[in-house]
Amino acid sequence: MSDVRYPFTAIVGMADLRLGLLLNAVSPAVGGVLVRGEKGTAKSTMVRALAGLLPSIATVDGCRFACDPAAPDPQCPDGAHGGAPASERPAELVELPVGVSEDRIVGSLDLERALSEGVKAYEPGLLARAHRGVLYIDEVNLLQDHVVDLLLDAAAMGRSYVEREGVSVRHAARFLLVGTMNPEEGELRPQLLDRFGLTVEIAATREPVERAEVVRRRLSYDADPAAFADRFATDERALADRITAARELLPRVELTDAALRQITAVCAAFEVDGLRADIVMARAAVALAAWAGRTEVLAEDVRKAAQLALPHRRRRNPFDAPGLDEDQLDQVLEEHAEPEPEQPLPPQEPEEDPDPEGGPDGPEGDGPQDGGPDGGGGGAPEPSGQDGPDGPPAEAADAPAPDDAPAPQPVPLQQPSPARETAPVAAGDPYRTRLFAVDGTGRGAQGRRSPAETDSGHTIRARRPRGRLARLHLSATLRAAAPHQLARGRSSRSLVLHKDDFREQVRQGRESNLVLFVVDASGSMAARQRMTAVKGAVLSLLMDAYQRRDKIGMITFRGAGAELALPPTSSVEVGAARLESLPTGGRTPLAAGLLRAHEVLRVERLRDPDRRPLLVVVTDGRATGARDAVAQSHRAAGLLAGQGVASVVLDCESGPVRLGLARTLADRLRATAVTLDELRADGVASLVRDSRGGGRGEYRPTASASAPASPASRKAA
Repeated sequence: MSDVRYPFTAIVGMADLRLGLLLNAVSPAVGGVLVRGEKGTAKSTMVRALAGLLPSIATVDGCRFACDPAAPDPQCPDGAHGGAPASERPAELVELPVGVSEDRIVGSLDLERALSEGVKAYEPGLLARAHRGVLYIDEVNLLQDHVVDLLLDAAAMGRSYVEREGVSVRHAARFLLVGTMNPEEGELRPQLLDRFGLTVEIAATREPVERAEVVRRRLSYDADPAAFADRFATDERALADRITAARELLPRVELTDAALRQITAVCAAFEVDGLRADIVMARAAVALAAWAGRTEVLAEDVRKAAQLALPHRRRRNPFDAPGLDEDQLDQVLEEHAEPEPEQPLPPQEPEEDPDPEGGPDGPEGDGPQDGGPDGGGGGAPEPSGQDGPDGPPAEAADAPAPDDAPAPQPVPLQQPSPARETAPVAAGDPYRTRLFAVDGTGRGAQGRRSPAETDSGHTIRARRPRGRLARLHLSATLRAAAPHQLARGRSSRSLVLHKDDFREQVRQGRESNLVLFVVDASGSMAARQRMTAVKGAVLSLLMDAYQRRDKIGMITFRGAGAELALPPTSSVEVGAARLESLPTGGRTPLAAGLLRAHEVLRVERLRDPDRRPLLVVVTDGRATGARDAVAQSHRAAGLLAGQGVASVVLDCESGPVRLGLARTLADRLRATAVTLDELRADGVASLVRDSRGGGRGEYRPTASASAPASPASRKAA
């Protein structure tokens, strides 16, 4: 890979992304920018190119925290820097890998030296390296939530705090924060979205000419990066100089009361939560004015700031797409615009009477009645074709008579759907569901569903370190070393520690799971308008999976077989869209759906062995299509149960007479069976059902403790 960065000015199109990055380069206080877009749209290329445009920074020699010699950090862990020599270096671009740990971000303590030598040895992390530079997070939506929270807190406060094992370290951490993500791989939580100052939606151009130019430039860069960069060197220097000039102008830009009133009115009109949007919009509008070379914020700056700062703050639920109503924005800006001062009327000359005898324009006339080129005066000719008191417009007079009008076309009747298939129906309103968790303790990615060993959470025990020591269990370490002090010849107050004495903490938190939905879309589900309620239930479970940071997949079965409608993904939004367009009809190949689930889980177990699955079967339990269809479905269920797959059966059977087929299927799966009514968290109390046979197939769904218990839950208890 070449060390020569792709020039920022060589990137074709993407004006909003270019502006969002430049505004943060002018004023990092804007709060960073989140770039949302499909794969292959040069998101990473543009961010890396921006780092080459930033002005060089002066740093204190030997300071690991990039202190500014003109204003050194008084709390710098490397001590006071009064009169220390300084040097200049380029602003640093720090890229954060997806699998980064918390210790790598904030820094780590050399615990062995701290205990054996009695010194506080602190190794700075990535936040210290990014100070006064750029912190770039590719695929920010794939980071663990607590890591994203930590990064955004540091970006908002401008400082990093390390408090652990009795050692406190604080250092400055002001950087330009840029995150990129592909929404197809999952969304950030609305709380985290709000922490980014600006957001930009990008997509590849559909214009063949622009696409050809993009390809042409990329091939030219790959062939000779240095020569390609030289072609744009002049433009790069000019853009860098403009950034420097805008930074110098920024403190002199005035945010007038009128502009501030427009900002707050826009945020109130769009009902954004909190006041962070108002502050971000104000900072962005000031940066826009400085970028334009002005010292006063105008309405056009407020409008553009709103387009960049508000769309991602408009999400009200996990399935809402970011967006902004441009017409509403213009209306609010116009209503709260500063009124223009009234201009004094010019002195009027005495009017001369052009017609002393009194004519159409004289004092006794009311103006011309028949317009013409020589009519003169202040009247206007009566336009032809306008509605008036004497009749309809001329166009109406020339309209064809009723006899000449085209004969009305017969309205075609709705074409019948294919046999045994109905059109998709809308899902019911989502609601809060009960929690279904996998029994036992896992080791999957951090989430909010099942118990697991995680990097955060409460400490449950100590163990010997596995690899590099990260979380010291102090008391366990002291207990391990204490019996050996005499044998080791201890002669001072400090302990004599060996490597085998160290113990690390084992913490228990929550993990995310793979929630695989197997949805019955056959004709039996379409009967009695049940599909709306069923889709509403699945949509509610999808929302629950989103909030618990799960991966989800969806299998549907109807007609002749089963289909993997959604391969396992983190994008719950895609799952909701596939559910909305799901048609129903045909036979019920239940066994095919369960066997397809078994195959999908087998493949996913090889890809991610630490992520435990949760199978949710949505069915009324009927099975058709073969003579022994029910027996086949029971054998497939036994195969899943034998693999230890934890399962839940959502019983969709309705009507006064119920066969209990879904409950029988749940017994074969060693699963919990719940009805649509029991799924609601606020409708029933917790239902605790221990699976016969134990293993990983046991489920303990919980719900609101204040709700009354159902007969099923009392029996299970």
